[in-house]
Amino acid sequence: MAPANIRLNPVGALVCVAVALCIVIYIFGFPDWFRSEPRISMKELLSVSIELAKRGGTKVHEIKQQNSLENKVKGKTAEGADELLTKGDIESHRAIVYGFAKAFPGLKVKSEEHDLKPIDLSTIPEVNKHNPEVEEAIVSDQSIAFKDITVWIDPLDATKEYTEDLNQYVTTMVCVAVNGAATIGVIHKPFVTGSDQTSWAWVGYGTSKNLQKLKEVKKTADKTESTKVHKIIVSRSHSGTVKRVAETAFGKNTEVIPAGGAGYKTLEVIKGNADAYTHVTAIKKWDICAGNAILSAMDGKMTTLEGNYITYSPNENVKNEHGLLATISDHFSLYLKKLASAAEEYLLL
Repeated sequence: MAPANIRLNPVGALVCVAVALCIVIYIFGFPDWFRSEPRISMKELLSVSIELAKRGGTKVHEIKQQNSLENKVKGKTAEGADELLTKGDIESHRAIVYGFAKAFPGLKVKSEEHDLKPIDLSTIPEVNKHNPEVEEAIVSDQSIAFKDITVWIDPLDATKEYTEDLNQYVTTMVCVAVNGAATIGVIHKPFVTGSDQTSWAWVGYGTSKNLQKLKEVKKTADKTESTKVHKIIVSRSHSGTVKRVAETAFGKNTEVIPAGGAGYKTLEVIKGNADAYTHVTAIKKWDICAGNAILSAMDGKMTTLEGNYITYSPNENVKNEHGLLATISDHFSLYLKKLASAAEEYLLL
């Protein structure tokens, strides 16, 4: 018997193709070639951010060991202290910026330093996009448009302390902002060994093991409000001013902890070694973005002293002009309310 002559209706064929395409997209997602704009894997970006923060830290450590800091004064802080620049700042900056250029060409990167030189990117080592700890901790991924991402870098936080051999305060930091929101934060301590050396978090997705352990610790209040000693960590350069503000806010039951480096101070709040980190003058956004992201992932908060969340869009002022408060709990109900009022009394806002 001759085979039947089957003719497929053109409309029916189109419907079948459309249904099949929808099924494929539902199961596997849109293929990269189908998208209208370049996109980036946030999981890969997290892995790269961790490795490059460590590369920067290696440069910072090596230059200190070589005793070749080459200190320069690049300006003044709001408190009148010298803003120092060292070879460690520059070499860490180059390692991190060139690393991002190698891994994700065209990605927007804002760094505290600007000293770059022409370089053949083929000479830059490949960057691992699949960090083992990230692969273990993060089970899902997110694809974000390149245009929505800004990477903020502080290649050497606490430069002054770096020159004074107060190396415990020194960090290298990378932050990924998505549409202006601090989303991924990495804080690396080049002069610390062990599990506390690198802390990272991706808001809503996961954290490094050392931070996960902190989240699992049950926090219980062991003192009533009337007897609690409020531990406020502040910059070493203006501890006297903030001490007056803190004592106005909380009375004599206040311990002011002077420390260097915004990254270090934020981590001290996250660890529970301080109740709040406050800064009453302008501070650059690359100093606080990574800590902001990690705090958010740990259910803490960072705002201005006016109570506004801080944004990190590429075209905004790089300075946060309205003070800073970072806490892990009681942010609005206690610390912001009292500290903002006391700071305003001292005409610091």
